[in-house]
Amino acid sequence: MEINKINDPQTIPEPTLRRLPWYLAYLKLEADKGESYVSSTQIARAINVSASQIAKDLSLVNVSGKTRVGYDVNELVDVLENFLGFRSAHRAFLFGVGSLGGSLLQDRGLSQYGMEIVAGFDVNPEVIGTEINGLPVFGISEFAQKQAEMDISIGVLTVPVDQAQKVADKMVEGGIRAIWNFTPFRISVPNHIVVQNTSIYAHLAVMFNRLENQEALKK
Repeated sequence: MEINKINDPQTIPEPTLRRLPWYLAYLKLEADKGESYVSSTQIARAINVSASQIAKDLSLVNVSGKTRVGYDVNELVDVLENFLGFRSAHRAFLFGVGSLGGSLLQDRGLSQYGMEIVAGFDVNPEVIGTEINGLPVFGISEFAQKQAEMDISIGVLTVPVDQAQKVADKMVEGGIRAIWNFTPFRISVPNHIVVQNTSIYAHLAVMFNRLENQEALKK
């Protein structure tokens, strides 16, 4: 496998960036089984993405397989993990320690992908001053002080929808440079702020709609 200088992630189309973790997950399963090489056709069969699309995506990170051999599994895992930032430490604050926020604080799996939530913030006096999974929960009024101490770049937004914009504004004012938004509200932020929307409710709506369509076709 030939590996050249990796492209800047900013130049990679977002659909490709969304597919690369799918390839990585499959490759790690193959590595665990002791497989040394894998072809784009094998990946395609496993994750239902065309082999030509997979080859094109991997070429964008300057990786090419060997003819009749394929991709070196362990080397490609290394390339993708480094390219996607999963091997770097990205510290984050979480805002909104409700059921979803509390679950994310409990999720040890995030650290495997380079995300380290170091503290939570909330307005509920019942959770302020407590710890969840060893992580402290502060009052939202303490954010400016903690940000001055730690200079965190990422904020995870899991507050109620009616508080989303207000808290997002406070995050930006405090120096947060990227927001992982789990609320169904489309927050408005300055152009230099990176926002990734991950609304489980929006995904539910799509799933329910497609399920209903399939059921209707059966009738």
